[in-house]
Amino acid sequence: MSDSAADAKLEVKQASKEVKESENVAERYSAMTVSKNTDATVGDLSSAFAPVTTHKAVKKQIQFVTSEDKQEFSKFPTKAGRRSLSRSISQSSTDSYSSAASYTDSSDDETSPRDKPQVNSKGSSDFCVKNIKQAEFGRREIEIAEQDMSALISLRKRAQGEKPLAGAKIVGCTHITAQTAVLIETLVALGAQCRWTACNIYSTQNEVAAALSEAGVAVFAWKGESEADFWWCIDRCVGTEDWQPNMILDDGGDLTHWVYKKYPNVFRKIRGIVEESVTGVHRLYQLSKAGKLCVPAMNVNDSVTKQKFDNLYCCRESILDGLKRTTDVMFGGKQVVVCGYGEVGKGCCTALKALGAIVCITEIDPICALQACMDGYRVVKLNEVIRQVDMIITCTGNKNVVTRDQLDRMRNGCIVCNMGHSNTEIDVVSLRTPELTWERVRSQVDHVIWPDGKRVVLLAEGRLLNLSCSTVPTFVLSITATTQALALIELYNAPEGRYKQDVYLLPKKMDEYVASLHLPTFDAHLTELSDEQAKYLGLNKNGPFKPNYYRY
Repeated sequence: MSDSAADAKLEVKQASKEVKESENVAERYSAMTVSKNTDATVGDLSSAFAPVTTHKAVKKQIQFVTSEDKQEFSKFPTKAGRRSLSRSISQSSTDSYSSAASYTDSSDDETSPRDKPQVNSKGSSDFCVKNIKQAEFGRREIEIAEQDMSALISLRKRAQGEKPLAGAKIVGCTHITAQTAVLIETLVALGAQCRWTACNIYSTQNEVAAALSEAGVAVFAWKGESEADFWWCIDRCVGTEDWQPNMILDDGGDLTHWVYKKYPNVFRKIRGIVEESVTGVHRLYQLSKAGKLCVPAMNVNDSVTKQKFDNLYCCRESILDGLKRTTDVMFGGKQVVVCGYGEVGKGCCTALKALGAIVCITEIDPICALQACMDGYRVVKLNEVIRQVDMIITCTGNKNVVTRDQLDRMRNGCIVCNMGHSNTEIDVVSLRTPELTWERVRSQVDHVIWPDGKRVVLLAEGRLLNLSCSTVPTFVLSITATTQALALIELYNAPEGRYKQDVYLLPKKMDEYVASLHLPTFDAHLTELSDEQAKYLGLNKNGPFKPNYYRY
């Protein structure tokens, strides 16, 4: 045998030895990782890799391989084997993470909370949540939210000595998240008794609901309620013999509607209603116009601090979060239609355009339509572009904005979702027909399949995307929550006769106060008017600085 052949064979055997040692290491590592009964320690890992030796890289091309060498190589894991090992390790890691990181979607218990008796540590059973044992985890979520809601915490500290809500019995119907939990506990600290339910069947954080129930707040809500569960939870909040509410905090008007229809005697004794959504406000104005609103109500939705911050900035960030989590879609070059160019629509459009989407607007209001044109968007009718678009987002608060006829004409793979409060914007009911197939592909994502194979991607069954499928920025919710708390304090403490049986906007002075509480977060310093300047403008040096008709 020539010297070159001998060298090549020696290098082959040396490489084979490396492969065999690597195989042994992989087998030991796989056994430690995949086994359900063995916990790998640092010592285990170090001993597993201890036999590995380092060799110089093979520089010459291997030309001669004996049958013995081929047999050695055949022992090395195949591509399929490596993929199997990878999947096992990955699945183990995912299971471990999901069980530790969040309780909201990880429970395998399919028993309805209505059929599962639960008691908190104080012996109370006046609540109905997914699992009261999740309370400790929910408490940590609330504590995290408090860190970015400093203004609301500041209000709590300033007013809790005076107890401005002492004697108030507040029944609430809002999204139950860590941020709203901070609001609820602020109301309790200010002297109120609270009973709470959810305004959306998909937005409840189960661990937060458990934490509130453990703290003594009667919460009736869990993620994934049925329609029947939704109304049952509202009724349990209101229909108790030994507790009757005198204040309502609503988001969408469902709670107000239920009390008005089913408990008219209770409704007449309500001292005030605070409503934060366009849908709920619309219902209140309808009652007022018909002469059936027998209590004063505060329209928080149209307050400056709600419209210009929650509706605009919150949606600008959360629309992308919700779409990415559910669809993994890339926005660059996508044809998107946003229905409605109010503050929510403006926020959504700004975010989508920034990532390269081609955005069109539908509008009924010529002023909003002109704003959209001046901001560089095409204003179209949905029927004109329905066959070309990749994504449709509704932001109107109206009903049947996207109809069955339009859904029939959409292209394959079109994503349809809603950023308005109400679940009536997309005609989802018309899709529940025998000829269409519903396929759940992941949490809150359904493929609605037509007989010809066309698929439309429907998110959250047409309900509010951001709070159903993702989260929202805590800081901006602090602004809305502080506004809601002040509105409740104002209505509850207002002298008789200040507010009639009508719908009111939040006083401008309160809007400015809410904004001022949040400025220290940015280390912002306001300029003060001189006496001469204040006189020139005809203003009080301490505000309000704008008339009620001013459009920010």
